[in-house]
Amino acid sequence: MEMNPDLSSQGRKKAWRMLAANTFAFTVCFAAWMMNGVLITFLVDNGIYNWGPAEMGWLIGIPVLTGAIFRLPLGIATDKWGGKFVFSALLIFSAIPMYMVSYCHSYWSFMLAGLGFGTVGTSFAIGIAYTSVWFPKELQGTALGIFGAGNAGAALTSLGAPHVLNYLTNYGEQIEGWRQLPKFYAVLLFATGVLFFLVTTTKLPPGSVQKSMRERLQPLKEMRVWRFGLYYFFVFGGFVALAQWLVPYYVNVYAMPVAMAGALAAANSLPSGIIRALGGWMSDAWGARRVMYWVFGTSLVCCALLIIPQMDIHAPGSGIMAKVAGTVTEVAPTKIVVTTEKLGEKAYALVPKAGELVTPEERVSGLLILPRAMSWQEPAVKEGEKVTKKQLLARGVTHIFFQANVWIFTLLSLIMGAVMGIGKAGVYKHIPDYFPNDVGVVGGIVGVLGGLGGFVCPVIFGYLLRGTGLWTSCWMFFFVLVLICVIWMHTVIRKMMTTQAPRLSQEIEDRSTRVKPVPLSQGNYNVAS
Repeated sequence: MEMNPDLSSQGRKKAWRMLAANTFAFTVCFAAWMMNGVLITFLVDNGIYNWGPAEMGWLIGIPVLTGAIFRLPLGIATDKWGGKFVFSALLIFSAIPMYMVSYCHSYWSFMLAGLGFGTVGTSFAIGIAYTSVWFPKELQGTALGIFGAGNAGAALTSLGAPHVLNYLTNYGEQIEGWRQLPKFYAVLLFATGVLFFLVTTTKLPPGSVQKSMRERLQPLKEMRVWRFGLYYFFVFGGFVALAQWLVPYYVNVYAMPVAMAGALAAANSLPSGIIRALGGWMSDAWGARRVMYWVFGTSLVCCALLIIPQMDIHAPGSGIMAKVAGTVTEVAPTKIVVTTEKLGEKAYALVPKAGELVTPEERVSGLLILPRAMSWQEPAVKEGEKVTKKQLLARGVTHIFFQANVWIFTLLSLIMGAVMGIGKAGVYKHIPDYFPNDVGVVGGIVGVLGGLGGFVCPVIFGYLLRGTGLWTSCWMFFFVLVLICVIWMHTVIRKMMTTQAPRLSQEIEDRSTRVKPVPLSQGNYNVAS
């Protein structure tokens, strides 16, 4: 809904006040939503529970599942009754299962409690619908981007919760002290719910009360909604997954304590949340389509670089084969001599091993950035041995060492987090443009698919890790997912160009094939993104 252009200064201040309340409540919800990523890792790392990667993936992802599947109904409820009542009720209700986490003692009790407090993840659909009714179309990208900065709550949990756990448990001396952490989150959720109810005002989109359920769900028939959902599956679901998965990633791959791992995981989460506001402005200024091309392109490059795992391998290299049959008369570190009846002595030069590829000091320092490789040849025959033509005289050996420097890894993951934040704003810039009176339901279903990404991805990561033994398999999955997104987006855009601006499309095609362009007559060639 667009605001009246003559809206008073007081009305504009009220809109920004509602946005501030929305953003604060969303930040609290997101911080609580991500708690399991730190808590489960802490419990396993301290030997309290012996859960494997797949089991950890389920417990980390299960709150995200609830937050995903209930986004659509709560988005519809927000369109019908307003964000004040729906958001306040969510915050107060979710405090109950969050508090119950402190009484969990088994895998299934953690599972059930996670399903309960995971409802805080629906706050995104509520906040998107509630924010959009306060701002005109030209400001909605910026406003929704600012609201989405509440994603930084994930960084607050990643950064702060490990230190709080260390304090509560006296650094492992009183391990049961961890049970105070969910109580803290429960009190924070309840207090925020009460405060939100007191400071906000109800406002509904036009005609919302009169709409039937069939009318509310009508936009879901459009394929565009589901395409946006796939984009959001990556930019939001991937962000949520990494916010939790990077903690055990750092602990296992780089042998870091949980507190340090949480701090570095925050390096991914915090920029992604904050930069979302910038992504909203960029989408308003340059267009969401252009922004999404940059998001997907940058993500593909980062994923390709992150796929390469730590390695210290010896592999077969380039060897030497006998060119003629004969008898080996000399085997030295630098050559092999084969004597033949017709040609006499035939010398084959060997590449000797030139020292060690990596010193013990370099291995410990962890400061090697680029991969190192060295090849040499080792004799495969002995003096006096008769050889035939093309028999192997010396086998090649290649030693490759790649440390996957932790700071380079963190930088690349930070870039990934930043472009995900921009992409989240880019996706949601589309929704009020195409569905101005159905932001709740469309934002809800797109949020559902994004939330499902946050649930599915850690589970997939766990199974990929168990199947391949490689922690970098998560980046392989992201690479394929982003590739699908960008191919689908580009295909749709090309089709839209052909159907809605055929002459413009023909000129572009002719220029690419160096054919004389077809003259353009005056007309409207504005293509929807």
